[in-house]
Order: sequence, then structure tokens, then C-alpha cells
Amino acid sequence: MERKIIFHGNHFLDFYQKLDEKVKSKIKYVFELIKQVDRVPEKFLSPMTGCDGLFEMRIEYQSNIYRVFCCFDEGRLVVLFNGFQKKTQKTPKKEIEKAMKLKKEYFQLKNQ
Repeated sequence: MERKIIFHGNHFLDFYQKLDEKVKSKIKYVFELIKQVDRVPEKFLSPMTGCDGLFEMRIEYQSNIYRVFCCFDEGRLVVLFNGFQKKTQKTPKKEIEKAMKLKKEYFQLKNQ
């Protein structure tokens, strides 16, 4: 059974459009894994500690690291929020806060 990926707002698309073609194809590869593989390796998708159902997609290309925040809805639906290029070991707090805000917004809109 395949998962479906949707976008909440334009945050991810704004980020994605600025990327190099090779990075885009790596992101597409990770999307395909998430859609089709039952247990996606943590190397590509892992839960954010203490962030209540928030996950981060992990994309590495050459020496660059990219992250895309997402969550699951009703099990088979993956909702994408914001993406960014990671410059340090720690994930920037403002990016996590933005993702949490977008996640909250998504479920509020959905439950109206």
C-alpha cells in the first residue's frame, strides 16, 4: 500500500524550487522511498525528539545536508511543511518552531 505525499502551504515548494537539479532528484528519490517502503530507514526519515509526531526527511548530496519537516496523517498520508539546508550539527530551533506551527495549522484547518 502506497503512501501519498501532500504539501501544506508553499513553504516546501519555495525551498525546493531554489535547489540544484541533482539535489531535487535526490529529494524525489527519498519521496519514492517514503511512498513505497513500509519501514523507511532512519537515514532518510526519522522522528524529531520531543516534537509530537514531527519527522524530518534527511537528504544528503555531496557535502550538503538538507532537511524537510513532515508528519503523518491517518497513517498513509505524509504532509510536508518546510525545508532548509543544514549548515551546522544542530537543527535550527526556528526551523523546528516553524514546522510545529505549520503542523498545528494543518490539523486546525483539516478539523474545521
